[in-house]
Amino acid sequence: MDIHHCDLCPRQCGVDRAVSTGFCGIDHRPHIAEICVHRGEEPVLGGGRGVCNVFFSSCNLRCVFCQNYEISQQAVSKKEITTISDAATRIASILCSENIDTVGFVSPSHQALQMKCIIDLLRRRGFNPTIVYNTNGYDSVETLRELEGYVDIYLPDFKYASDDIAVKYSSAPGYSATALAAIKEMYRQKGDALTLDADGTARSGIIIRHLVLPGNVFNSINVLKKVAYDISPDIHISLMSQYYPEFKATNDEKLGKLVSQKEYFKVTEAAETLGLVNGWVQQLDSNKVYRPDFSREGSPFEKK
Repeated sequence: MDIHHCDLCPRQCGVDRAVSTGFCGIDHRPHIAEICVHRGEEPVLGGGRGVCNVFFSSCNLRCVFCQNYEISQQAVSKKEITTISDAATRIASILCSENIDTVGFVSPSHQALQMKCIIDLLRRRGFNPTIVYNTNGYDSVETLRELEGYVDIYLPDFKYASDDIAVKYSSAPGYSATALAAIKEMYRQKGDALTLDADGTARSGIIIRHLVLPGNVFNSINVLKKVAYDISPDIHISLMSQYYPEFKATNDEKLGKLVSQKEYFKVTEAAETLGLVNGWVQQLDSNKVYRPDFSREGSPFEKK
């Protein structure tokens, strides 16, 4: 990982982030929009206590439907943390006060080196939480190799099987092959097994997330085929129905709708047919639950 000729993510911008910025717009410092407790979609992550989630600012994708667009593509956070020490101190405070022992780094692909430095400092301070790498899947294999020994649980999205859709919705050329190669590297490191402790909390492994998009059932089914045929049918999958029209997607002919019961059933049925039976599905009305607001005071996940 070379931040002075940046190669952290597949964009390979090559800029010296000490003096300039590339596609993500982030310099050499950590840029963290929020650090908070989050009880998320998969019950095994953090158990009942939740995860201390570190939400990095910006992103190496430009998803038109991003649910975190306020921090991924805008700059609304008034609480941004920009030093390794301050980040580690805030994380440690939450771990102690909330009795939490899992830390999730959200959208870390473009700040993987900064993440690594935060983990190093936490360890020097005597903290060794379970580390979750919560990524959009647009990751560099070389960067992932350098994270071996740092990440306990990989939580990648696998968004698209079609590069045309990836470019249209996320400005991500070559997404399908890039994400597949990245997840294969995660699989090399972790294998099929999702290791749970005595309380049922995940401590090691991989969970692949896939958000079903309205009007894009065939994309979802083709993603599942790639997982089953090219990675493993035994891997854990989180099939998400929580999509809701947000940001630039509200007026889109396909994305301006919710996922229908028929669409979601086709995708879950395909997963079962492909032998992808490990993991989780969601209630169709889950789109009402997972709606962060990063402009509000306090946790973005507090109910309005």
